[in-house]
Amino acid sequence: MNALAEQYVKLSLHLGQHDPLFVDAYYGPAEWQEQAKSSPKSLEAIIGEAQELQTKLDQTPRAIFIHRQLGSIVARAKMAQGHVFPFDEESKAIYDVVAPHRPDSFYADTIRQLEPMLPGSGTLAERYDAYRNQFVIPADKVDDAFRLAIERAIAKTKHHIELPSHESFRLEYVRNEVWSAYNWYQGNAVSLIQINLDLPITVDRAVGLACHEGYPGHHVYNALLETHLARGKGWVEYTLCPLYSSLALISEGTAEYGVELCMPHDERLAFEKDVLYPAAGLDPVKAEEFRRVLNLMGNLGYAGNDAGREYLDGRRSKQETIDWLVEYTLSSPQRAEQRIRFMEAHRSYIVTYNVGEDMVRDYVHRHASNEVERWKVFANLLSTPQVPSNLLI
Repeated sequence: MNALAEQYVKLSLHLGQHDPLFVDAYYGPAEWQEQAKSSPKSLEAIIGEAQELQTKLDQTPRAIFIHRQLGSIVARAKMAQGHVFPFDEESKAIYDVVAPHRPDSFYADTIRQLEPMLPGSGTLAERYDAYRNQFVIPADKVDDAFRLAIERAIAKTKHHIELPSHESFRLEYVRNEVWSAYNWYQGNAVSLIQINLDLPITVDRAVGLACHEGYPGHHVYNALLETHLARGKGWVEYTLCPLYSSLALISEGTAEYGVELCMPHDERLAFEKDVLYPAAGLDPVKAEEFRRVLNLMGNLGYAGNDAGREYLDGRRSKQETIDWLVEYTLSSPQRAEQRIRFMEAHRSYIVTYNVGEDMVRDYVHRHASNEVERWKVFANLLSTPQVPSNLLI
């Protein structure tokens, strides 16, 4: 199996020469990466070898993981050749899921509920934007708020999950990116977490991003995979993290659900009111009301998938998609444009967040009845070979 796993890693590195974003992190043998750079394989060869390798794998959990990852390699290699998959076919081929289709009426129902909660003049999207602005963290307070949120997330995570003693992260603030935040995992349980300051950051995002990018999200996930599988078992397939693969669905799904697990509703509200609002210089008097609005806004989460599907499949123009996002997600035109830039860059990757979160939540809650058990089930997901189909069991 080790030889087959090595072939998978090398094929991934070769694909990375054609698809620069494919390899999100790699901390395996440096000579494998140098070989891929100096003697790159053609896309046709990558596809053929990946398909042949799939026929050699058995049905053990480790082999099933590699088989699924190879399917993602084949799909992305074909895309690099110029093949354009329909949105749903692409998400199935790469992430092994298809996002549900929701009619406009589904989102319109939530919009109607939000209407009386957002007083003022102008369109509802403009009123929501003005409402959110009350909760924006001032630029000179952003770092303080994030570090407080991360400290709380670290404490809660370490209470339930044993982490490597040497794990650490570095926090940076950047601009001109299509994402709101990113975890650049660097191996040896070390991460660089970057926060994009292009758009205003509201106080709730401090907790969300701290948990998602850090604890118990991407940083913890990568550190546990490296510790338990890459180092502990010597499984070289876990020395590489492909961005576009079924691994991403588990990664984003656990990171999204990890926010709720780390800080359940009442605990999060209390932390925001008592700690983050004062640190950001904001009045917490409307904290509970803002949380109710945000909970309703959560019902619009799948709208991005539906917008992306229609736009990338060519059924809506860019401007029509911006207008749709403004109407059905209450985004400002600027935020809608940023979302479209993300769709254009990463295509069906957008399904990994909400579909992944729902699949992880359903899985954890089916297998655990209280908080302690949920953390145990969650930790197991972060440190064992997983594919999306496992979440349905």
